[in-house]
Amino acid sequence: MDSAEYERKIAARFATFDQDGSGYIDREDFSTAARAVLAEFGTTARSDKGQAVFNGAEAFWQGMAGIADVDGDQRVSREEFVTGAAKRLRDSPQRFAEIARPFLAAVIAVADEDGTGAATPTAAARVLRVLGTAPELAGPVARALDADGDGLISEDEILAAFAGYCGVEAPDA
Repeated sequence: MDSAEYERKIAARFATFDQDGSGYIDREDFSTAARAVLAEFGTTARSDKGQAVFNGAEAFWQGMAGIADVDGDQRVSREEFVTGAAKRLRDSPQRFAEIARPFLAAVIAVADEDGTGAATPTAAARVLRVLGTAPELAGPVARALDADGDGLISEDEILAAFAGYCGVEAPDA
């Protein structure tokens, strides 16, 4: 991969986390993501599922900040993301996915419309759209998350996909 492609991918990863477009990733971005998912599925923040999403978002933020907030200002700049988080994502995408596990599991529980313990590609596409994925990409991406083709997206499938998404190889790799 050339450096332009790498920069494009890193910018996309950063934008995924920077929900409000402020140029920084902070706790509010994770809270915004949580609120968006809950609103999409009509789940109240005070419900058990709602609390799990917010707790997962907070744990995810704490993990991200622990990896990348070098200057301790409670926000992650693009530079901190590239030098801290992106390197860790590249070096250990599975470990980074584990930081996201509580949030992703809680989101799956909210999107699990039929009680199977997994989300359908249709529900996953709704999640992706409210988290900022372009509407024309949300459906195909969600269908690709169903790695075993059983029509459901499990926690293991979403974690593996998230690790793959985050594991961007540097141009000199």
